[in-house]
Amino acid sequence: MRFVILAAAAAAAVLLLQALVGGWRPIKNLSDPYVRGIAEFAIKAHNDEANTGLVLVKVMKGETQVVSGANYRLVVEVKDGADTKSFEVVVWDKPWEHSRRLTSFTAVPGKA
Repeated sequence: MRFVILAAAAAAAVLLLQALVGGWRPIKNLSDPYVRGIAEFAIKAHNDEANTGLVLVKVMKGETQVVSGANYRLVVEVKDGADTKSFEVVVWDKPWEHSRRLTSFTAVPGKA
């Protein structure tokens, strides 16, 4: 009986660890300066690559994923001249190595 209880506890611990490492978790404070910095980095990297002039308005939604560092998946609202557009961006961030990379920048159809 004790073995069954220990096995069940071990299985629950593995599921909890998998949820913490590798799973996407919502960002509670979208106005956090670090999150805004991630969004601004994504827009600047895209602007440099695509020769555009997008300007961040706000972070509308966000999630993080623990990997070797952290992935940030954000929905951002930007100004493109007079137009307002939404994009989903994914940024990989490894702050202890001062390393950050834009891995995805995708238009969100309509407004998010």
